[in-house]
Amino acid sequence: MRLSVVIPVFNERATILNILDRVSAVDLDKEVIVVDDCSTDGTRDLLRERASDGFTLVLHDVNQGKGAALRSGFARATGDFVIVQDADLEYDPADYVKLLAVVEDRDAVAVYGSRLAQERPTMALRHFVGNRLLTGLTNLLYGSQLTDMETCYKLLKRGLVNELCLSSNSFNIEPEITAKLLKKGIAIYEVPISYAGRSFAEGKKISWVDFVSAVWTLVRIRLA
Repeated sequence: MRLSVVIPVFNERATILNILDRVSAVDLDKEVIVVDDCSTDGTRDLLRERASDGFTLVLHDVNQGKGAALRSGFARATGDFVIVQDADLEYDPADYVKLLAVVEDRDAVAVYGSRLAQERPTMALRHFVGNRLLTGLTNLLYGSQLTDMETCYKLLKRGLVNELCLSSNSFNIEPEITAKLLKKGIAIYEVPISYAGRSFAEGKKISWVDFVSAVWTLVRIRLA
């Protein structure tokens, strides 16, 4: 089973090389696709210097948002499954094996790594509450029983990603993926993962505007 790891990047100079090393260290058959969304802090130069390491580098000429970066990465994926890896250090690539184990054990096509399935993770209170509210709204609208709709670690069968016809450009790509999976009747399995959240001071980019956008995306797709 070959895994496509899609890494959307925007101004992550401090962490990008570290996360590339961590992904590379995972002993799996994989390809790595890095999409730089027009970084301006020197990230792009670092990526060009490391391009000989064997990952696919996609460069956006204009900043378009996380969703657009993911769609560019998904379009170039060739693996059996795809997973998103944020370019910061909040998620641990060693957890890939946990998600893939569910694929093998349950013949799953969609597996989420849940940060909230057990005790509260290291996460700012507003982000914790926001994630709980968005996940609760998802469950209410779609009759699901998820614990972490907003997780970055969404492991999906590549053919299924193509069927979703994703269109979001920003952070609302997360609720769009989940809403479209649930509307198609796809079972989403969850497995607990480790998580070390960072603050806005450390580079966290998601805000209350993204929360409102996520709510609208969930409602819009449910009513479509």
